[in-house]
Amino acid sequence: MENNFFLDSDIVKVSIADFKPLPEADRQYPLEYIEKYSVIKLKENEDFVYIGICNAEDNALVENLRNFHRTRAVFYGIDKNELTGYLGEKLSITADHAAVNRTRDDEKYLLDKLANDAPIINLVNSILIEGLRKDASDIHFECFSDKVLVRYRIDGYLQTAQHIEKQRFPAVSSRIKIMANLNIMEKRLPQDGRITVHLGDDIIDLRVSIIPIADGESIVLRLLNKDKTPLKLDQLGIEKKELGLLKSMFKFNHGLILVSGPTGSGKTTTLNAILREIKSDSIKIITIEDPIEYVTDGINQIQTNDRIGLTFDTILRRVLRQDPNIIMVGEIRDLQTAELAVRAALTGHIVFSTLHTKDSISIITRLKNMGIQSYLLAAVLKGSMAQRLVRKICRHCLVQKDPSKHEAEILKTHGLPPDSPLFKGKGCNSCNNTGYRGRTCIFELFTADDQLEEMISSNRRESEIREYLSSRELKTLIFDGLKKAVNGITTISEVERAISG
Repeated sequence: MENNFFLDSDIVKVSIADFKPLPEADRQYPLEYIEKYSVIKLKENEDFVYIGICNAEDNALVENLRNFHRTRAVFYGIDKNELTGYLGEKLSITADHAAVNRTRDDEKYLLDKLANDAPIINLVNSILIEGLRKDASDIHFECFSDKVLVRYRIDGYLQTAQHIEKQRFPAVSSRIKIMANLNIMEKRLPQDGRITVHLGDDIIDLRVSIIPIADGESIVLRLLNKDKTPLKLDQLGIEKKELGLLKSMFKFNHGLILVSGPTGSGKTTTLNAILREIKSDSIKIITIEDPIEYVTDGINQIQTNDRIGLTFDTILRRVLRQDPNIIMVGEIRDLQTAELAVRAALTGHIVFSTLHTKDSISIITRLKNMGIQSYLLAAVLKGSMAQRLVRKICRHCLVQKDPSKHEAEILKTHGLPPDSPLFKGKGCNSCNNTGYRGRTCIFELFTADDQLEEMISSNRRESEIREYLSSRELKTLIFDGLKKAVNGITTISEVERAISG
């Protein structure tokens, strides 16, 4: 009787002896697998595989075996005592060959076969292709007690794409580990790896992060499209006046220029756009990144690797001997890196880097708190920029709306007409009914001058520096976001979310 899902009463009971000789060696399940799950392969041909099973109610095991085999699975009930006798006979024969040590090898063998089965390969590939088609930045596989969620992060938000049966997760996990050259047997410790795949004309680089959780594992793939054209500086959403200020910083022959914002706010994209703008045959640019997200001809890019000691600070020490004009340090994480960046800026280099701060002015306080002397910071800081990513209103379903009372108050508070017309997306197929499609940046930036240098070196309070920069008409993040809302690019709720985050 052929069954994919069944009850014990549906199974025809047979004797293992009736099927002898049974499949052996590679054609049979590993002995430890037979012992652990009480199943055995009775017979196999081109069309069917006949499987003996002791526990007919283990639907998860049945589904696993059904997905494992390329041919149709036919299940029979067998007696546990008869199976034990078979195992005793086989184990006694192989005892002299250290069968006791083969458990992990046999489990690895089965996982390997499951992971390389065509349905699993097609499933993983289809999830990657769909994530690429939807412009997802990350793909999440999360194993819970009764199901596995596949979620895409699109425009900064997670969206559930599909559910995978719990019993298929080990094969999916193993497939991803094999692609990333990771240990398929390791389920207790976190693992990190990389995958490069070719999907049509696209070359996709994926960063793989796997951590154990209560009911299995959480797997996150960060998608980096190597062939996707990077944005140019004037495509980032910077207003014309602020773009002019930013470009004025490029004229310095030394100094420190910083970009601030939380993780995922587009800092790396902005820095790469800046470097592509200023690169030339007469300038040597070296970057230290983790990871290298955009490969650019004409720029010397170095990937950090903490495992072998290639940290930001150790690489930066060596880079200073390479006679660069411009150095980009992916992130200032500690005092050592901060001190080296300041020293490089003092000795005739332009240094670009990033920090995690709430706005552009806060970087001054952050660097001081790290231990950078005020007079040194005042001497090297040429400018700072803060940014956030906000979702753009879908162009296909954009409609005009009147501002709510709350929105009118926000506009008025920041010097904009409270009755300014606003816009929203109704939701359509193009934006998956979210009302948003794509993202842009909101910015604030300032350049240093003699007065600011004096205020930093004399340890003036951050509030005083903020007041001074406001007198110079510093456009804040919230103001830039509200202007984009009035212009129909985004919504006030998106700006509030980005600023509060």
